[in-house]
Amino acid sequence: MDIRDLDRRVLATMDKIVSGVRDLGLRTPCAGWTLGDLLTHQIQENRGFAVALREGAAPDWHIGSLGTDPYHDYRESVDAFLDAAADDAVLTREVTVREFGTFPGSVALTMHLVDSVAHGWDLARTFDVPYEPDAEAVHVALLFAERMRARPRPDDDVFAPVVEVGPGAGELDRFLALTGRDPAWR
Repeated sequence: MDIRDLDRRVLATMDKIVSGVRDLGLRTPCAGWTLGDLLTHQIQENRGFAVALREGAAPDWHIGSLGTDPYHDYRESVDAFLDAAADDAVLTREVTVREFGTFPGSVALTMHLVDSVAHGWDLARTFDVPYEPDAEAVHVALLFAERMRARPRPDDDVFAPVVEVGPGAGELDRFLALTGRDPAWR
């Protein structure tokens, strides 16, 4: 399993959702964020990860913004990320991710996958459309989120507080709950 393939699959799912963006003022499951805020975050994360994967660190994680064609801006950021991730050397290269630390590239790529799975769901809920990301990608994201929650840091504000879900919850709902998202949000 190549983490890059899993991320590519999730990004393809997100692409179908983002391609229909019109009203950037829509409310999202991300507290206090509009659709424009969420897309700007995704663009900046994609571009920040792209720089960090190529250069080992990104001095600025606020690279990119929304212009008059939000889908185009988003798509360019995805392409920049995928281009940077394509180099096989990135899997073992040391990569500094924001303020979180320095990790092997494979871990940094998994962090991007977690962000993609979570925000893909946010986008789908914003538009009230089905969200069916790759099951293997969700599984990997869930395992990573479980490890992150098992080792909280004192200043950990990566995720909102855990949301309780029923014992029969599927992997996507369990992942969402670990990232502070209510799977029932509408």
